[in-house]
Amino acid sequence: MTTQNSVPHDPVQPRTIIGRMPKYAAGKPPTEVPGLTAFKLSSNENPLPPIPAVLDAIRGQIAINRYPDPLSTKLRNALAEFLSVPAADIVTGAGSLGALTQILSTFAGQDDDGVQDEVVFAWRSFEAYPIVVQTAGALPVQVPLLEDGRHDLEAMAAAVNERTSVILLCTPNNPTGPILKRTEILDFIAKVPSNVLIVIDEAYQEFVRDEEAVDGIDIYREHTNVVVLRTFSKAHGLANLRVGYSVAHPEVTDYLRVAATMFAVSSIAEDAAVTSLANYDQVVERVQRIVDERTRVVAALKDSGWNVPAAEGNFVWLPLGEKTAEFMALADEQALSVRGFAGEGVRVSIGEVEANTRFIELCRNYPKGS
Repeated sequence: MTTQNSVPHDPVQPRTIIGRMPKYAAGKPPTEVPGLTAFKLSSNENPLPPIPAVLDAIRGQIAINRYPDPLSTKLRNALAEFLSVPAADIVTGAGSLGALTQILSTFAGQDDDGVQDEVVFAWRSFEAYPIVVQTAGALPVQVPLLEDGRHDLEAMAAAVNERTSVILLCTPNNPTGPILKRTEILDFIAKVPSNVLIVIDEAYQEFVRDEEAVDGIDIYREHTNVVVLRTFSKAHGLANLRVGYSVAHPEVTDYLRVAATMFAVSSIAEDAAVTSLANYDQVVERVQRIVDERTRVVAALKDSGWNVPAAEGNFVWLPLGEKTAEFMALADEQALSVRGFAGEGVRVSIGEVEANTRFIELCRNYPKGS
């Protein structure tokens, strides 16, 4: 007879891959320093709140006891009109990361033959890429960036083989800032087999001012193996509500909806997003304020001798290398939290005017600014 004392006490173990995966490090809050207002510049958040109409739209929400529409029909219809695409081509998710996770769960992993699919992406790029790729069961293939922080598209095309199922293109690239151009994307697509899914991640698309930048929606219209990711977290200031989406042809979306997370977008998030789209002129005005601040910050950094990659998101990149930890500590002393990547550099979000000015002064006084 088996007794309780005879039951093995081995601990529960996760999948083997979990122990090998990098850990996502969210932006840390700033340190409180007497006499200084603390600012968080570590998470690429919009420093401005949502437009007033959005706050009015969600203030009276009381149907929290009801499930939201699993298809986000109101939002997809609003986006269809806004983007001039069929509503059927839109799949919503919990932010653009949630939408990406759905894509990888559907198109990348390990098939019945036990062979892992490969997902190609530039590195360094969005920190979550290697995590969600490996969680899906696929093998991440990281292709180093060029020296100026841009994607090395030639090397990425060369990395594609018969096991490649998905390619991730981040534009503007987070954390370095440069965009991908339409001409180079079209050239890249021509080199990639048509059965490989190409994901254009445009989380920061509204902040882009480079006229040569790719518009993912235009590319999707021309290529059935292209998916576009966008979000309401950044430009619209809805990061806390977690609402994003992908746009792709039925050849992709028909499968995506099978793996999509049910009820990922709450009715509150949906109403906020629909209202923000309906008042997009106000969103554009707020985005331009951030872009103007970005322009001021970049100009000041260059005047101080910093080598700053092209900044087209709501952040700037300082390629500090081994000085990264030192700079982060100095920023902390100034009640500024920034996002550091050990041995590589620091990403600093464009925040409130006072925060940006303090960051500029920190950089001016930093002894190794180039």
